[in-house]
Amino acid sequence: MCKSKKKLTKEVINPKQRKSMSSSNASSSFNPQSPSSSTRSNENKKYISTSSNSSYNFKDASWQTSSITTPNRTPLSGLRESIILPEQPHIYDFAEIRAATNNFTTNPFSTSSSSTSWRCTIRNQTSVVIRRKFRRKMETSEVIDRLTHICRSHHASLIKLKGASISGNNIYLVYDYIQGATLAECLRNPRNPNFSVLSSWLSRAQIALDIAHGLDYIHNSTGLLDGFVHNHIKSTSIIITEPAFSAKICHFGTSLLCAEMVQTMSETNQESHKVDGKIEGTRGYMSPEYMITGISSQKSDVYAFGVVILELFSGNEALKYTFDEASKGYKRKSVIDSGREAIRGGEVRSWVDGRLRDSFPVEVADKMVALGLECVEEDPDLRPGMGKVVGRISQMYLESQKWAEKMGTSVDFTMSLGPR
Repeated sequence: MCKSKKKLTKEVINPKQRKSMSSSNASSSFNPQSPSSSTRSNENKKYISTSSNSSYNFKDASWQTSSITTPNRTPLSGLRESIILPEQPHIYDFAEIRAATNNFTTNPFSTSSSSTSWRCTIRNQTSVVIRRKFRRKMETSEVIDRLTHICRSHHASLIKLKGASISGNNIYLVYDYIQGATLAECLRNPRNPNFSVLSSWLSRAQIALDIAHGLDYIHNSTGLLDGFVHNHIKSTSIIITEPAFSAKICHFGTSLLCAEMVQTMSETNQESHKVDGKIEGTRGYMSPEYMITGISSQKSDVYAFGVVILELFSGNEALKYTFDEASKGYKRKSVIDSGREAIRGGEVRSWVDGRLRDSFPVEVADKMVALGLECVEEDPDLRPGMGKVVGRISQMYLESQKWAEKMGTSVDFTMSLGPR
């Protein structure tokens, strides 16, 4: 018994024997004349030949093993120059813009007092081209530097800027095309005013959270400059996508690239931005201090965000004028004023959009309206920062989800944004 055990131990752990066994195994494994090696070689050839139609060239592959070819490593500097990374902006030739828009005779995708946009195909990609005027003269190098920084920013709640082109006093900004409709169109359908595709409380809470995340990213996480401002927050600048009904903010970087603002320092040493030239904005979304001084700041963005929140949950326009039979004149109606009256009178339930059919958590609705009104305080110092706003809306969204699960409300949205 002991002898056989000793003999077995010697056979197993004898270094000389192990070395000779491993060398013999290695020679048999890598013998080019062996059947297994031949089979493996044929398989490799077959794999390479079947993949020859793909865009990747296996013969030049730097990651191939030594059994196929000696590694040929390309320097990182060469890769950087030869590969166009997604965050690198496209500097479009103006001829490309003209060709894509059929010399600007294509029907505009949208128009406003300060810009015109076209949906078109550029470099085999569907895009939206927005034409805006420079508010002050900028050097091309300065525009490219700003463009490079903005194109490096990525967020799920922002529509990505792909590049730009300059012609005379105009800049043409090229953005990704996103299938969907604006928040204003989703809330107010002129063909059927009694219908809204946003027919559930949870869908609107999700949109509020998406917008808050996007604006918080712009203010605090882009790394562009301290106190970066969007300056165009409104319901027509927010796209609602299908089928998840997520929200994306348009015109990211427009104010910086069009030289709409000049950087200044406020009395509290916080950076703000003075509008260079005539003040432009949409009535109902401009903060009181912006209309008086022409200086925009992150707190003026917060003000516009608060208006959008009140608009989202009431379904009403930010500001409109209606004819009053008694006075025979026009009466101003603001979503801010009506929201304040609802909070004071404890009538938030009746103030919320009736198309939700009274199916929403009343306590969460009270908090949401209160937050919206806090964002539109006349004193900018009393408005919360977007970091705090995101935290509070996130909590409200979780409460809304729990309410929906308790009530058995469906959280899957399958309606279409198409016209009815």
